[in-house]
Amino acid sequence: MTARLEITPLPYGEDPLAYFQALRQRPGAVLLDSGKPAAPGGRYDIISSDPVSVLTVDGKGVIRIDGEVQHGRDPFMAQQTLLESLALEVPSNDLPFLGGLIGYWGYDLGRSLEPVGNSAQESVCLPASRTGLYDWALIQDHQRQESWLVATAERRLQVMEWLRGSADPTSAFGLLAPFTGEMDRDGYARRFAAVQDYIRAGDCYQINLAQRFSAPYSGDLWDAYLRLRLATPTPFAGFMAWPSERGEQAILSLSPERFLLCESDGHVETRPIKGTRPRGGTPDEDWQLAMELISSLKDRAENVMIVDLLRNDLGRVCQPGSVRVPQLCGLESYANVHHLVSIVCGRLATGKRSLDLLAAAFPGGSITGAPKVRAMQIIDELEPSRRSVYCGSLGFVDVRGNMDTSIAIRTAVADGEHIHLWGGGGLVADSNVEAEYAETLDKIRHLMQALAQPKHQEE
Repeated sequence: MTARLEITPLPYGEDPLAYFQALRQRPGAVLLDSGKPAAPGGRYDIISSDPVSVLTVDGKGVIRIDGEVQHGRDPFMAQQTLLESLALEVPSNDLPFLGGLIGYWGYDLGRSLEPVGNSAQESVCLPASRTGLYDWALIQDHQRQESWLVATAERRLQVMEWLRGSADPTSAFGLLAPFTGEMDRDGYARRFAAVQDYIRAGDCYQINLAQRFSAPYSGDLWDAYLRLRLATPTPFAGFMAWPSERGEQAILSLSPERFLLCESDGHVETRPIKGTRPRGGTPDEDWQLAMELISSLKDRAENVMIVDLLRNDLGRVCQPGSVRVPQLCGLESYANVHHLVSIVCGRLATGKRSLDLLAAAFPGGSITGAPKVRAMQIIDELEPSRRSVYCGSLGFVDVRGNMDTSIAIRTAVADGEHIHLWGGGGLVADSNVEAEYAETLDKIRHLMQALAQPKHQEE
């Protein structure tokens, strides 16, 4: 039986925090956060909970829907089938999400697509992918300054009751010990040298090498997300948490990078980031660092390599001749860093769907290297542990074919009693080991500092 979605206006808020606070203890609660009012570039917040079904893919590629094993299917096809099972009559409307999948696709889901290897250890044991099928959403449009509840009549009554309830108080988050790295400076340098050997041998042009930092913690992960959001508001942020046999698992993402946008009319867009400098301590220093980045031939070359890779990925599912680059190496500035950002666009070919696009381009080329498959094999060889959610993607795919996903960088992952952060960067032939090591820390130092605040310093 098909249920009709209705769109109900709600009071508008400058950020999504109050709405999500009221819902965050609901099963499967998810927040896709535009970072407003502080972050540049974002527009929509999307909140939901109580999914109709949950599809997971474990580290061995086993697919489960609501705990039941699904045989003989690849993850993206299984997600497409689940999406098509959502029987909703949707109104004509330009809101981005009218029911569908919300969740994440971890970096290691790429193992189901390409022969990556199996050297890295699975130390962080979140599912390789976890997507819920949601039949309602609370959406805020910060451009129009409007908020909407998208739900069936029955579901609307439930959600309004949840929103009227008293929100559970947020308890304090705290680290029980400082973050420690999985590799020291010498360990990074050895891996850097191995990458240079592969580049000189002609295996690859660029490799994204990352390192992981971990710390034990106690307290409320929502409080941790609020700290991170305050320290570095970004336009493609997100929070989701759920219970597991290992304890609470969660994703706290403060990503500045869009991976893939696909609109129901077939328009496709990706915004790769390559090239980074820290923000300066004074306006003059900040301007000098930005100009240094813009004029850096090395950083521009890295960016152009990834643009070429993504043009190829999009070309696999887009109409011939439709892929173009309207922005190459544009400067974008965030709370802690300057970035070079390009835009690659295309138009989805007839018969192709959003999840076909995601599979064709997954994982994002900006966090693998070029050529992609060989880069992923070298990453698996050199990084001690699998990346888990890091460098995967968070986002949604709705019943009309709309999709918007991020690259899960600047992302904390909680697994049981520990929280993890990764920092990485693209290495090319003329990279400098000290500069690259420093860049991995520049990207996440502010996240570590925000999480390390004593509890009495909370905002």
